[in-house]
Amino acid sequence: MTLKGKRAVITGSNSGIGLGAAIELAKAGADVVINSFTDRDEDHALAAKIGADHGVKATYIAADMSKAEDCRGLIEKAGGCDILVNNAGIQFVSPIEDFPIEKWNAIIAINLSSAFHTTAAALPGMRKAGWGRVVNIASAHGLTASPFKSAYVAAKHGIVGLTKTVALETAGQGITCNAICPGYVLTPLVEAQIPDQMKVHNMDRETVIREVMLDRQPSRQFATVEEIGGTVVFLSSAAANQITGTTISVDGGWTAM
Repeated sequence: MTLKGKRAVITGSNSGIGLGAAIELAKAGADVVINSFTDRDEDHALAAKIGADHGVKATYIAADMSKAEDCRGLIEKAGGCDILVNNAGIQFVSPIEDFPIEKWNAIIAINLSSAFHTTAAALPGMRKAGWGRVVNIASAHGLTASPFKSAYVAAKHGIVGLTKTVALETAGQGITCNAICPGYVLTPLVEAQIPDQMKVHNMDRETVIREVMLDRQPSRQFATVEEIGGTVVFLSSAAANQITGTTISVDGGWTAM
């Protein structure tokens, strides 16, 4: 499943799922562009390390995914892309009546609208090349819901709908568009929550993971960023030429219930 000669842009990718996807794509031979809203020396150093570790070209481009012009500018600055992974996302939890308007707007902008803008910017180049892959990182919450996550659930359901629409508009053009729907993934952000949950519930690490954090995930195991990245690589490969407009759940059985 070599991707040598392909350029991949991964939004929100200086940590977590996005970084895992970037590394797995680089392992498969793709040149990668990683992204976040910061512009620190360590961001550029991270890209350089990925490139050196895997023998590919890797660059970092700062862009604020809450801004349409930055989203489209990211694709332009990258020189277009063969593979687009829309991963950028944020979360906020609150009852609907108390949900801050600015949080709703930010979540919709970063989790949903950014994917619209980057995809719109990337598709002309993919069409010209006669080949392209758009992989949207949705969520189990793109297929089901939880209370107090109205903006996140709405955005992720929107990503699933956008995925289907892009797939239909590009069918037969050598371009595919699919969504990955992870359950709980062991990212640094999730890892940081474990000690607090242990204190709140007076449980040891393994019990709080199994009985509290993974209560809705029947496998009682986190997915890993490497597993999500591996799914991105598969969807970008020739083996997935006829997979388009669909969702792939990596959720330990969550949405099977």
